[in-house]
Amino acid sequence: MARETGPDPRAPGRAGGRRARLRPQPVPGHPPARGLRSVLSIRSVAGQMFLLQVSIVLLLVVAAVVALLIESRSDRYAAARDRSLAAAEAFAHSPGLVATMQGPDPSAVLQPLTEAARKGAQVDFIVVTDRNGIRYTHPEPAQIGKKFVGTIGPSLEGKITVEQVHGPLGLEYQVVVPVEDTRGGVVGIVSAGMKVANVSSAIDRQLPVVLGAGAVGLGLATAGTALVGRRLLRQTRGLGPEEMTRMYEHHDAVLHAVREGVVIVGGDGRVLLANDEARRLLDLPPEPEGRAVADLGLAPRATELLLSDRAITDEVLPVGDRLLAVNNRPTASGGGPSGSVATLRDSTELRALAGKAEVARGRLRLLYDASLAIGSTLDVRRTAEELARTACGEFCDYATVDLAEDVLRGEEPPTLTAGSEVRLLRVALAGVRDDSPLYPQDTLVRWAGSTPQAAGFVSGRSALIPEVSTDAGWRRQDVERTQAVLDFGLASLIAVPLTARGVLMGVACFWRGRDRGPFEDDELSLAEELAARAAVSIDNARRFTREHTMAVTLQHSLLPRELPEQSALDVAHRYLPAQAGVGGDWFDVIPLPGLRVALVVGDVVGHGVHAAATMGRLRTAVQNFSTLDLPPDELLGHLDELVAHLDQETAAAAGGLAITGATCLYAIYDPSTATCALARAGHPPPAVVHPDGTAELLDLPSGPPLGLGGMPFEAAEVRLPPGSDLVLYTDGLVEDRTRDIGVGLDVLTSVLSRPGRSPQEICEAVLDALLPARQSDDIALLVARTRVLEPDRTAEWEVARAPEEVARVRAAATRQLAEWGLDEAAFVTELVLSELVTNAVRYATAPIRVRLLYDRTLICEVSDGSSTAPHLRYAVAEDEGGRGLFLVAQLTERWGVRYTPGGKIIWAEQLV
Repeated sequence: MARETGPDPRAPGRAGGRRARLRPQPVPGHPPARGLRSVLSIRSVAGQMFLLQVSIVLLLVVAAVVALLIESRSDRYAAARDRSLAAAEAFAHSPGLVATMQGPDPSAVLQPLTEAARKGAQVDFIVVTDRNGIRYTHPEPAQIGKKFVGTIGPSLEGKITVEQVHGPLGLEYQVVVPVEDTRGGVVGIVSAGMKVANVSSAIDRQLPVVLGAGAVGLGLATAGTALVGRRLLRQTRGLGPEEMTRMYEHHDAVLHAVREGVVIVGGDGRVLLANDEARRLLDLPPEPEGRAVADLGLAPRATELLLSDRAITDEVLPVGDRLLAVNNRPTASGGGPSGSVATLRDSTELRALAGKAEVARGRLRLLYDASLAIGSTLDVRRTAEELARTACGEFCDYATVDLAEDVLRGEEPPTLTAGSEVRLLRVALAGVRDDSPLYPQDTLVRWAGSTPQAAGFVSGRSALIPEVSTDAGWRRQDVERTQAVLDFGLASLIAVPLTARGVLMGVACFWRGRDRGPFEDDELSLAEELAARAAVSIDNARRFTREHTMAVTLQHSLLPRELPEQSALDVAHRYLPAQAGVGGDWFDVIPLPGLRVALVVGDVVGHGVHAAATMGRLRTAVQNFSTLDLPPDELLGHLDELVAHLDQETAAAAGGLAITGATCLYAIYDPSTATCALARAGHPPPAVVHPDGTAELLDLPSGPPLGLGGMPFEAAEVRLPPGSDLVLYTDGLVEDRTRDIGVGLDVLTSVLSRPGRSPQEICEAVLDALLPARQSDDIALLVARTRVLEPDRTAEWEVARAPEEVARVRAAATRQLAEWGLDEAAFVTELVLSELVTNAVRYATAPIRVRLLYDRTLICEVSDGSSTAPHLRYAVAEDEGGRGLFLVAQLTERWGVRYTPGGKIIWAEQLV
């Protein structure tokens, strides 16, 4: 089983294993907690100092204890001597001692007395002897009469002797005192003392107390030393002497090698440390340490910053030709000694680099602003103006944009040869002042082939002219104007061709005045970048202009150029293409037989050329279907089938599902009856303005949009009094991104509810009220005021199915023509009526009616109840019939057949 290894003790910051991860982490800003074992580690300076201090304290405590013991023993020996001497002298000089000793039995008398005195004096023995040293008394009675152990010679001479001897009690400490009589003669001696063992035992009893006091002192000293060691450990961070030395050497090397000056000033204003870089930057004298800052010969501002007791951050200090960034921090704020630490950094080169970086940032900001400002619209002129405004001010004093006229029309300019004259239209001019002598806006400039503008437009290469006064090619353009430009103060020029997708469209010129200095080489790339971004936007606008022009041209070619002449309606119309691109809205006014008029409004979904082309196909289809004189609902049915067929064609070509999508409203107005038949396919309902000014939306059946199929269309017939206005429109008029269609319809009816206005005035009023600010869809508006055919311009007869009715009808028609003053048309009219009535009487069914209508033309109508239509054919020589319709077709302007719910009507129209 593998043994888990712990972290390297030499790397306290390195985690290793689960044990290392479970250790409590130190609080930031505080040293980690360390035990006594860490403190006592002999590896660190703190551990070594701790051991040294503990050893010293221990030696001091031992020495103190030894000294205390020695002093205590000496004191106790002196006390024993003094006590023994006092007891011996007191007893030797006691009254009656000499007489007792000279008495018959000294021992009997003196033994009790000496014992009592011994106990009272707290000594071990008091012995009385004669001059020969024979004991009279002793604490042990067996020793009485024996020889005294000790030195008695000096005492016999009257001296006191202090000594240690091995007596009967053991090793003894004793004092010998002579006993003198009244004549001064020594009659005996008295010795008092204590055994050495008794003296030592007293000292031993005091030794634990002394040792305990020493241990307490040692503990206190050790604790204090440990605290000092911990603080030292915190300050040295556990480093050993060699590491401390190496660290100091490294710090000293770094301090003097770093390219940042460091000056440490004490609280008394004297320099504590100054590295080599600080001496170089401040030009300090040799060995500045220990000298007052005020005596170093520095500038007052430098002295003030070094002696400041406040925090200073990146304050610029000029010293000679240098700019120093000074940072100063007081040392007392962190609990350290009073003073400050100042760092100095030479920012002269940094300032230069910062200036270059600021220029680069300004150019990037200019390009970023250009990306946002240039190309906001698909308009060539607007894009050129945005380029000039963006560059002017920050990059140059004046900016111009010249484009070929073909670009403004959406076309590509022709390729020119080198040295050719270039004709460009100035489409944009921006500057700090409005009175510059440059060519004004909308001026067609003929640039000479030697100018930078012409050369750049032909070659596609940019030109930088630091001093235009020395450019001979530019000065040949226009002597008076170029001199005026120089006198105005413009001195430097950059000409950049506007090229995108290989198409040269124009030239952008950037001018600077003499006070701003000339353009530099690196600024040419910035001008080219600006021009390149603008060129792409200009080319996009050019392409859009071309496509928009093509689509508008196509659309207008497919819309009615002018309305046909007719007498049934007074029509006014408006068509406004979308601003973003043409769409598929259309309208039409189609004259029909019988003085009737068809009104059509439609809308193809989408924008662009495809929508315009689809609109043209649908409009043509409606016109073709109208020649068949179909009712509105049937016409929309045929149109729906056509749109479905177009969808199938588009899907087959595109390989997927495609829906054209279109709406249409078709109306037929008959002035003879003042009725209007209408049908719609997904289109907004029309509005009717009555002669009294009231307006309403017609409630017509709403069919599906064209192309969906599956649902029949329904028609409705309404009666419109003379002077009524029928208003047809597309959804772009009433619906907008910011307006619901319901709101638009309410506004429409409100605007229409006003009498006494002509159709033209109604169109203007409607557009003023409903035209959106940003038109995103086409708008088609058709206002038709109804008229009725006068009763005296109509003649009608019932015809029975009898051959003789033909003659009667001819006679009645001739009389009616005479009343109308159309005698010249009587012959043709009689012939036409004879053929048509004869065919009706012979082949058709009742009822048969004949009607003459006189307006711009003369119309003859013969109706019957049969749905069989006659056909025009060429009759051969043997045929007995078949020439009637041929004659009618030859004699009249046009003829045709239309079907009604009750049969058919054959009509013929002739000019009168």
